[in-house]
Amino acid sequence: MHIITNASVLNEQGELVKKHIILEDGVIRNLIDGDSAWEPKEGIEVTDAAGKLVTPGLIDMHVHLREPGFEHKETIETGSRSAAKGGFTTIACMPNTKPVTDNPETVKQVLDKAREAGIVKVLPYAAITVRELGRELTDFTALKEAGAIGFTDDGVGVQNAQMMKNAMRMAAELDMPVIAHCEENSLVERGCVTEGKFAEKHGLVGIPNESEAIHVGRDILLAEATGVHYHVCHVSTEQSIRLIRQAKSIGINVTAEVCPHHLLLSDEDIPGLDANWKMNPPLRSPRDVEACIEALQDGTLDIIVTDHAPHTEEEKAKGMEMAPFGIVGFETAFPLLYTKFVQTGKWDLSFLVSRMTADPAKVFGLETGRLEEGAPADLTMIDLDTEKEVDPKEFATKGRNTPFTGWKLKGWPVKTWVDGKIVWAD
Repeated sequence: MHIITNASVLNEQGELVKKHIILEDGVIRNLIDGDSAWEPKEGIEVTDAAGKLVTPGLIDMHVHLREPGFEHKETIETGSRSAAKGGFTTIACMPNTKPVTDNPETVKQVLDKAREAGIVKVLPYAAITVRELGRELTDFTALKEAGAIGFTDDGVGVQNAQMMKNAMRMAAELDMPVIAHCEENSLVERGCVTEGKFAEKHGLVGIPNESEAIHVGRDILLAEATGVHYHVCHVSTEQSIRLIRQAKSIGINVTAEVCPHHLLLSDEDIPGLDANWKMNPPLRSPRDVEACIEALQDGTLDIIVTDHAPHTEEEKAKGMEMAPFGIVGFETAFPLLYTKFVQTGKWDLSFLVSRMTADPAKVFGLETGRLEEGAPADLTMIDLDTEKEVDPKEFATKGRNTPFTGWKLKGWPVKTWVDGKIVWAD
């Protein structure tokens, strides 16, 4: 048994109330009014959360753990530790590994490695097509039986519409979601930043907004035809949002996600040819940033994800044109959004917490994301008051590739429980 005393928790009205939280056998056994006296019994582990926020464990449905094949960038263990340090208790990892997670054996390998690490809950996605080459569908039934939670060729868009329609039809029959990286290859060749002033100034090939939106529009029509749950990865453009909003308004089963960097940064913020500012989708225009914020607020975009994508410093040193796409995200996500949106009064605290806990759980049908009696004892304790600078040298991830170095932020997770066990403490 473990008891968290004097915790500030959000009630159903979004108000902060004080509670004592009793954890036993991996679940939340009881929530006691924080004003009632509590005498700890001998042998019971106690955490005093006075002055701290306790939320359901954060959920990140789009991450890259790099294992198998790219362990020099990240392993399931280091990525899981980084996630726990960032307050995440459930993470869903993408299949663009080496080998690609396109067969039951690799799915099981990911799950076994996650169990060995014993840190956070790792949910593997499987590839839509063999080796993510877009030529042949994987065995969806076998992948589901092995433990995959959905199908995606993240990192590349499925270019063939008939292939995508067949995939959606098969996924719908299995009651599984299709998660789409939306990118029309004919529009993005050699592109490294968004099409706009920054690209022009530095003589770089730009990636236009329509490269994303064309696939979003195509896939919405295919989702309508097949009835699949269609989920759009890392939305970054006003055009994509317009299409998703319309699809939702007529009842198509589409959900979508957005990353902190697409809510906070535009191409106008990029200071120079530093590849720590290179990600895919790229940082878009200020107008796109505002569209993403508005869409998250009105529910067009359902959830927040990090798209945590670690690379080595040597790889990122190759410059804007040659370096790989991607930034790390686990350890800065909550502090960034809390500081820039909640502290400034733009969002309620309960809104941010919901978009990172209850809402992803609802979208993907997970048991987690709740702070209530009988729920899994996956919890995050957060210090809302202490201000710290983002320092990549202190990251638990192997990746140091972040554009947020030196930012002063509040809202740092300080302790994380998974199934009632402390998996990370500051």
